[in-house]
Amino acid sequence: MDSDERYMWVALDLARQGRGKTSPNPMVGAVLVRDGEVVGTGFHEKAGSRHAEVIALQEAGEKARGAALYTNLEPCCHQGRTPPCTEAIINAGVRKVVIASIDPNPLVSGKGIRRLRDAGIKVKVGVLEEKARRLNEVFFKYITTKKPFVAVKTAMTMDGKIATSLGKSRWISGEKSRKFVHRLRSTADGIMVGINTVLQDDPRLTVRLDGEEGPNPVRIIIDSKGRLPLESRIVKTASETKTILATTEFAPPDKLEALRSCGVGVMVLPLKRDQVDLQELMSALGEREICNILVEGGGTLNYSLLAENIIDKFYIFIAPLLIGGEKAPTLLEGVGVGTLEDAWAVENIEMKQLDNDLLIIGYPVRRKEVVYRDSGRIGDSIRSATC
Repeated sequence: MDSDERYMWVALDLARQGRGKTSPNPMVGAVLVRDGEVVGTGFHEKAGSRHAEVIALQEAGEKARGAALYTNLEPCCHQGRTPPCTEAIINAGVRKVVIASIDPNPLVSGKGIRRLRDAGIKVKVGVLEEKARRLNEVFFKYITTKKPFVAVKTAMTMDGKIATSLGKSRWISGEKSRKFVHRLRSTADGIMVGINTVLQDDPRLTVRLDGEEGPNPVRIIIDSKGRLPLESRIVKTASETKTILATTEFAPPDKLEALRSCGVGVMVLPLKRDQVDLQELMSALGEREICNILVEGGGTLNYSLLAENIIDKFYIFIAPLLIGGEKAPTLLEGVGVGTLEDAWAVENIEMKQLDNDLLIIGYPVRRKEVVYRDSGRIGDSIRSATC
């Protein structure tokens, strides 16, 4: 590992300290190095606060002059909630900037790098780029599409069941896995379930870590017919934890008014096959700067989201249990696909063991798309070899 990679790892570790606190901004870390010594560090703590580069520069003071700056994302060059970082870097006399990834934000993309180079600063781009992009996968999706990054969490048995035939699912996964899920919740902007999950389990959908609750993500309930019970725990706590009901014109107006009076936000969305139009819902949530959604629903909602190509990531917990039963629900219900060629592949697999449970993390993509993309990669390799 060369020195640029070593210091970029430090920047990435710093950036992770802002996880769950910076939305809709990215996680960014910065390290200033002069004569082999780290003279300043910083990370972006929350939206609207100082950026990582500025914090590192202020810590370094005069030692920033002639130093090298390492950051996992291209410094901003526009006036937002805070002044442009490029000007602070230039004014501090930094001689070199090493960047992991270009910022996909159209207001910045490439412009920050150009501004630094125009000022005579040496700029190197692409150090640990893939690591940096994965760290900010939520930001990269949201800033380029204005739609949330959607991750699905599910716990299932070794025979693929997420509940018994009687709908009992507490608890399939172990305690360590459940704590992991609460950490996931704590980093999400929103947590989403379908109405059947509410009717079956009456969940709270809150963050509970180390005996304390909150801060909580926005709770989003998909309920095309307005069946959300007024006596449910979600409705009873709607005045304390922001809650959104995504519904359609099928919902009775008087029921919606009663839910509003309890503090539930109501979004009446277009119909698609007699259900909530999920693409319209994603656009509406994106407009509210809900950038990162964790789905904890059942097989019907999971399949509907997958069929619409909305799911970006899976967290699948597999417990060493066997349930059986033809009517026991599975991770994905719906109509499914007719051939394996039409199936989804799961890429970039990561596995963890949490006590007796196995956690599989991966990214779904249609297999036909995988074949096409891999063919393109092979073609690129051939062209490179013959040039």
